[in-house]
Amino acid sequence: MTRLIVAAGGGGDAVAAAMLHAALYGDEDHAVILTYAWDRLLVDPVPGPRGPDSFAGLEPVTRSVWSVPAEARPIAPAGSTLPRLAAELPHTFALLDPHHGAVGITRQLEEMAHRLAPSSIDLLDVGGDILARGDEPTLKSPLADALTLAACCQVNAPIRLLVAGPGLDGEVPPDELRPLFGSLVHVFTAKDVEAIGPVLEWHPSEATAMLAATARGVRGICEVRDANLPVGLTDEGATAHEVDLDDAIGRNRLARAITATTSLDEAEAYSREVCGFSEIDYERGKAARLTGQPSTKLEPDDVLTRLDRFQSEARARGVTHTTFRHITEALHLSGSHRDALRRLLINNRPEQYAAPLWRVPSNG
Repeated sequence: MTRLIVAAGGGGDAVAAAMLHAALYGDEDHAVILTYAWDRLLVDPVPGPRGPDSFAGLEPVTRSVWSVPAEARPIAPAGSTLPRLAAELPHTFALLDPHHGAVGITRQLEEMAHRLAPSSIDLLDVGGDILARGDEPTLKSPLADALTLAACCQVNAPIRLLVAGPGLDGEVPPDELRPLFGSLVHVFTAKDVEAIGPVLEWHPSEATAMLAATARGVRGICEVRDANLPVGLTDEGATAHEVDLDDAIGRNRLARAITATTSLDEAEAYSREVCGFSEIDYERGKAARLTGQPSTKLEPDDVLTRLDRFQSEARARGVTHTTFRHITEALHLSGSHRDALRRLLINNRPEQYAAPLWRVPSNG
């Protein structure tokens, strides 16, 4: 038996899909996880999502869908975490290609439903920005989720929408999400995290890292992103809720607007119109800024000194935890330094490692 899980926003949602599968279905069924290759600039220096032509070694699943085996490789300068996920997790990862808009994704989903005849189809979003209206001041990345939502609402197959870790993406406050929640599907525990524990040691996702941390009992305020965004780590963060698909698309104005789009450019234009911005434009601007920055070396003594300064300022903001991705950016290091930075910090101050997060000490 096969379970099909659609990772709404790609990236960390694909990792969370593996944890969801372990929690809900165990070892009974095989999981096929449909996900974007959209890993943001820490991993992929090229703005926007990758299509099949950005990889070597993909394997055909249907006419429009390709799987990403462990042997696949992104073609430089593109980057992707998907081959490593395929190597380390016992699932099939298949590529969602948004370059033909919501119409193209709908076609891919229909082909997969026909090809696999899955026991269930789950659409999973960590955080809940798939339920964004489009005008939230903290909204940062609505396009990927809106595309999958728009497509799933047009597929002739039963699809269950699940929101895990309400508010953990920092985009829509949990208070705005709760009225849309149906049944409580699962409360994640430390046992559930075991399925993805090794992946969390290297994967850059912040929302899924916080989902895992709350499942392990971590509580407090976690600072994320390059904008010092505070996110609450609460009991609610370890939950997954079902949401009616009709209610979701009734709220998500961008998803309704892009239903008939046949290109990513067209969908992106609607994002600018409905939300006032495009997340790919943001990536383009950030990539240009990073390109112009001189390369830096990771000097341990200097890094630890700057870390102390960062932690002091974060503590004054009420922060108790942060992510290694955020520390990397806060210390003005490049994404290529993230793994070395993580090793340096854990080796020097192991008591602050609240896996997979970093604990900010309560005093200097």
